[in-house]
Amino acid sequence: MKGHTIKEWILATRPWSFPASAMPVIVTIVFVWSQGYQMSWGLGLMALVNIILVHAAGNVWSDYHDYKKGVDADDTYGVRILTDKQFTPKEVLALSVTLQVLAVLMGLLMVWLTGITLLWFGLAGIALSLLYPPLKYAALGDLVIMACYSVLPMLGTTFICCGKIVPEVLWLAVPIGSITVAILHANNTRDIETDQRAGIRTFPILATRSEAIRIYVCELIIPYAWLLFMTLLHLVSPWTLLTIITLPLALKNCKQMLACKTEGIKAIARLDEATAKLQLAFSLMLALGLTLKALT
Repeated sequence: MKGHTIKEWILATRPWSFPASAMPVIVTIVFVWSQGYQMSWGLGLMALVNIILVHAAGNVWSDYHDYKKGVDADDTYGVRILTDKQFTPKEVLALSVTLQVLAVLMGLLMVWLTGITLLWFGLAGIALSLLYPPLKYAALGDLVIMACYSVLPMLGTTFICCGKIVPEVLWLAVPIGSITVAILHANNTRDIETDQRAGIRTFPILATRSEAIRIYVCELIIPYAWLLFMTLLHLVSPWTLLTIITLPLALKNCKQMLACKTEGIKAIARLDEATAKLQLAFSLMLALGLTLKALT
């Protein structure tokens, strides 16, 4: 792997998307602490680094397969590192394998430090990451993303941090997972025509763009409605409603998606990145709310 700067290698992993994986772990760490569990902050940090490694490896693994499949071409939006010849397919594949090996080694270390239960979470995550391209091509990408970047890492992180699975964290997995799925949904809604040309099926293709637009809006509204509903049922702290501060950003993204009807796909060319920024803002406010709940 020669001829590229460290910055270029990092950019090849699509770091703008890392809030999708990092924030579920961060929120879970804060949640476990706010609930009063005895926990290991060091292991929590390891979990955070590990999930980012897995995510980075999965990104370039997907980019490699999208390029070989013809999903990413000269006239498509999104990732350009292969279509613009910035990297060769061999380099991208090598980068993915290297990151995956590092993630596996770190994962095995965490299993040794915590317990065999974590191994099953790790195996499930790695399997879904490797199988993501063919599953995405069969319209199952949304389900994989919900599992890999919401349910599995949040449950797994509770075990890593305090030695036991805390199922109550799943109340928070719903809003976080909904926004994460919306990142993929924005990407796939934009790419309906080019994905069809490549002979693959994504969820927006099955739903049609008109319905896909409505689904995206729902995916961004659900997190706020969910936390309000959970608060009324006394299942989460009222402090979690601090996330309402980010509602204007969510509405802006919804407006951008709705503009696709009249302005075409150029209106949502970078909506996936904007949705990742929403995930970052929403999750930070959620973590702040959990912190205030613990301190008051």
